[in-house]
Amino acid sequence: MPLQSDIEDIRSKLKAGGYQNEAAVSQGIILRLLHTLGWPIFDSSHVTPEYKLGTGRVDFALCHPPGKPTILIESKDVGSAYGSEKQLFEYAFHQGIPMAILTDGQEWSFFLPGEQGNYHERCVYKLDIIARATDECCVVFDRYLKYAEVISGKAIANAKKDYKDVSKQRQIEAALPQAWTQLINEQDEILVELIADKVETLCGFKPEPDVVRRYLDSLLQTSSTRQSPVPTSTVVQPRRSQIIQGAENSDHFTGFVLRGTSYNEGAAIRVLFRVFEILAQRDPAFFERYAALPTHGRTRRYVALNKMELYPGRPDLCEQYSQKKFGNWWIGTNYSRSTIRHAIELACEVSGLRFGQDLKLI
Repeated sequence: MPLQSDIEDIRSKLKAGGYQNEAAVSQGIILRLLHTLGWPIFDSSHVTPEYKLGTGRVDFALCHPPGKPTILIESKDVGSAYGSEKQLFEYAFHQGIPMAILTDGQEWSFFLPGEQGNYHERCVYKLDIIARATDECCVVFDRYLKYAEVISGKAIANAKKDYKDVSKQRQIEAALPQAWTQLINEQDEILVELIADKVETLCGFKPEPDVVRRYLDSLLQTSSTRQSPVPTSTVVQPRRSQIIQGAENSDHFTGFVLRGTSYNEGAAIRVLFRVFEILAQRDPAFFERYAALPTHGRTRRYVALNKMELYPGRPDLCEQYSQKKFGNWWIGTNYSRSTIRHAIELACEVSGLRFGQDLKLI
């Protein structure tokens, strides 16, 4: 294949120091590859050298239709491309040119100036033709720079699709630590149960939920005191003190205040039981109206006449972590603090209380 042969020959010459300056890179690498990729390099209406943009120039403008730039290419001496993105971006962005390429012959950075993020984040692909396999180099050049692909619009579409994939992956990677921190902070009962099951598998003894929760608390405390540099591209996670802003917004509570009267129950689950008890004493129909709510949790019910509704799909949890209280009503006992808080918010809604005002968690 001509492209494969060109890349292998260029690679050998790069290793031997065969391109001494920017002009050599432009003529011996850029124009050579463009020619192999189908560009009419001798037609300046399609491949325009020293293309003028405002008060500056770029080394090449690839045009389609003739005279209308679709891709800008800026050439640098081998090893000198780093830090040259700003000027190229300004040219491409202000002129609405979809793609910009910065290369020193060895490294090729393909940018979409019109997308979001800093220069680095708008780089769809960075190709080092010495470090990467020849087949991979061929795929990248064909995908983004082949003449037929560019004039059909497919090359830009390919780049935008790849940018979205890269951006999606970057967002996922940035959100993973936050997701883990929130899971630990919320101490969802499914997470607690999974950890307890794994401990039992490893040592033969299953810890109580409170033991697991204390361990998760210790992870949060360790994380909040650890000092480490954070890359500028990383989403900074809030410290525990930022997450907890006021008792009514906190998942860490052991009591509550109901219209001026304080109750210290010592544990979140006992707070839930006590709130339910008081509200049921005030309103005999409280549990019927609470159970009639269309939704409680995402899949579970907080109060039910049938205990199997408390942990759907987990009969083991239904048997182990449920209590029959207040007559014939079943209530779960293995709820995370955030789940308990939500259950109490619903109780206030049913009883006509303003959560955070008439009833505050402490």
